[in-house]
Amino acid sequence: MNEKKKKQVPLRLSEKLYNDIAAWAEDDFRSVNGQIEYLLTECVRQRKKNGKYVSEHLDEPLDITIE
Repeated sequence: MNEKKKKQVPLRLSEKLYNDIAAWAEDDFRSVNGQIEYLLTECVRQRKKNGKYVSEHLDEPLDITIE
């Protein structure tokens, strides 16, 4: 068996952000944990690809609405 070890990281999210991610995860047929890992992986991939973060405005609050 060649299992990759995963680190456990405590994460605190606002209730609104958690609910938005949970809804998004449900739409994508993922767990909340899986969705967060997917999003972080995509951000890191994008950063490695062009040296920039996904957002040009990291310090601005996100206005996420998932319906």
